[in-house]
Amino acid sequence: MSSIPSTQHRTCPLCEGMCGVVVTTENDKVTKVRPDFNNVWSQGHICPKGTTLGELHHDPDRLRTPMIRDGDTWREATWEEAFQRCEELIQGVLERHGPGAMSCYLGNMIAKNYGLTRYVAEFIRLSQITNLFSSSTVDQHPKNLTCQLMYGDMWKVPIPDIDKTDMLVIFGGNPAASKGSIFSHRDVMGAMADLRKRGGKVVVVDPVNTGTARKADQWIAIRPGTDAAMLMAMVNTLFSENLVNLRHLEGRVNGLDALQSAAREFTPERAASFCGVDAETIRTLARQVASAPSAAVYGRIGLCNQEYGTLASWLIDVIAILTGNLDRDGGNRWSMETAPHLALTPPYPADAPVLLGKTRVSGLPITLGQTPACTFAEEITTPGEGQLRGVITIAANPALSAPAAGHIDQALAELECLICVDVYLNETTRHAHVILPTASILEQPHWDVWAWCWALRSGGHYSPALFEPPEDWVHDWEVMLRLGALCSGTKNRDIDIGAMDDHYFATLCNNIGVEPPIASSALPERGPERILDLAIRMGPFGDRFGERPDGLKLADFKTRPEGMDLGRTRTTLDDILRTPSGKIEIAPDYVIGDLPRLSTAMEKPLPELVLVSRRHLSSMNSWMHNVDTLMRGQHRCTLFIHPDDATRLGIENGDAVEVTSSEDTIAVEAEVTPHIRPGVVSLPHGWGHNADGAQLQVARRHAGANSNRLSPNGFADGPSGNAAVNGFPVTVRLAISA
Repeated sequence: MSSIPSTQHRTCPLCEGMCGVVVTTENDKVTKVRPDFNNVWSQGHICPKGTTLGELHHDPDRLRTPMIRDGDTWREATWEEAFQRCEELIQGVLERHGPGAMSCYLGNMIAKNYGLTRYVAEFIRLSQITNLFSSSTVDQHPKNLTCQLMYGDMWKVPIPDIDKTDMLVIFGGNPAASKGSIFSHRDVMGAMADLRKRGGKVVVVDPVNTGTARKADQWIAIRPGTDAAMLMAMVNTLFSENLVNLRHLEGRVNGLDALQSAAREFTPERAASFCGVDAETIRTLARQVASAPSAAVYGRIGLCNQEYGTLASWLIDVIAILTGNLDRDGGNRWSMETAPHLALTPPYPADAPVLLGKTRVSGLPITLGQTPACTFAEEITTPGEGQLRGVITIAANPALSAPAAGHIDQALAELECLICVDVYLNETTRHAHVILPTASILEQPHWDVWAWCWALRSGGHYSPALFEPPEDWVHDWEVMLRLGALCSGTKNRDIDIGAMDDHYFATLCNNIGVEPPIASSALPERGPERILDLAIRMGPFGDRFGERPDGLKLADFKTRPEGMDLGRTRTTLDDILRTPSGKIEIAPDYVIGDLPRLSTAMEKPLPELVLVSRRHLSSMNSWMHNVDTLMRGQHRCTLFIHPDDATRLGIENGDAVEVTSSEDTIAVEAEVTPHIRPGVVSLPHGWGHNADGAQLQVARRHAGANSNRLSPNGFADGPSGNAAVNGFPVTVRLAISA
């Protein structure tokens, strides 16, 4: 007798889009994933990745048990065996080299995991690890830095109010591929179309004529890495033409005189030759932003991971402030989260120094507690005091997705201890001594932490676990607590996970003024569930444990499979501003101090050819390439090259070419296209699945080339240390036949 199919309403956790899906199962097998038109947030919108949640869960290459490496061979292990081996490895490093020799590398897929995302901070605290590497310093760290300095909180990133604005300007972002990054919206491209229908304007500033740019009113083909100069020229125009209008921000901004003085030398004429954008185009854009009834300026990863990432990220907010479009409908605003998890822990102090030191080899800045990822390999391979001998990676694949990936791949093989928390035996984990698997997306509940904090609508959607993990499974949050304790020197036999979790939860309660017994009695089960309940209850719509009888708690969301939409954000500048002065610091000394470096670069000869990265809607950094459905169709790992450059170099569409940087050479197929600026070539990020020992069958058949092998070691944004993986010089030539 056949079983009756069942359905579950879930949120796809793969990006900030938070698309609602309906998952149909039969006999413990996912048979269909389709859009959820009843989901209050996404209303039926979905991208190709969301339809493959079942394939991710059923992937035969996904690890379902801990793995221990003995020499060159792997064996399945019990959790007890695996943790015992972790103790030997970690504490061996501590005994031989001291605590400074242990490190961790955190990946952005932590944010998609229900347990990891709520317990990774406690792992860091328990472990006492000071060498903290993460994908943040290959991604958004310049934005964290500038928000910390301007507003007093690194995570208060203003986002564009696309549904209300009259003009949208996008620098270095491509929502057609990313859906929205540090910007949560159910359908960015649909909102752009609606904006244009109501008479508004969309401008995209990007070296590549992306899918987003092709749906805009204007594409400005800027030279990579020069956005800061163009934005400074816009600031120059606003001041010189008396277009500055702070509106409601009048009297709330420090540093205007310093900013005006700094902007004088960055005239549109001077910026034009550097940016490859004529002076009148720069002036016109500044005038349009200033004169629009409302304007939202959005800058994303193309600004952050370039040589002047801090300046470019800072200037996005500067333009919004100078035109009175910050903290305003139709401009750039902040979210109001239903479950503000970040409020459970004390923020980085607003009056604390952002610069905490320099890396021991390259001398790059360590800011806001983050050691630059582009120094990861050299910190492992360079002998001396502080050399890294042990690493724990958590949902990260730096051997593929971090800069100087070739060096990282070699360095990982030299470690005395490499423990990886991951679902795959991939390019990084193949070097591990122990792999501790996480639950699949469908074996755990879900509530977005790192998406609702960048949404201008408040709400929430709880997804219960669809499948049970294997028998005797150790939950991801328990793994975090145990690894943290092992790094502190505690033996496995002395670890009491329950007591540790109770202490952690009590600390979170105390941080926000709640009596732990009250919170625990409301939802006594240990783990992330009671943390989510705490965040909802103490959030802006919560019941505050009975103080507001009509308020919300987790149980309310569990009865609403379609989710809850609680309206537009009501957060204002008064709610988020934490600077010591009580005002927006528009010209922080630490940021302004980097302008001479930019000014000097503007006088230097420009390289003939530079490389930028790109994304595709069916990819998610490095780890969705093992899904067969997403890999079908046209090959996507190609080198975009403009017809003029192709003709000059004797390259035709489909030719095999070699791309060389100061770091490495890779071979890839050329794709000649007019959708890129001359003098620029582009490779997608996250490919190169041909490493010996990696067990990714589908990805290996579509291996592609790893663009991160070309990223120069130590090439970074000056103030933040964020990797500069865009805008570095390369040469391209026809591949030499064997």
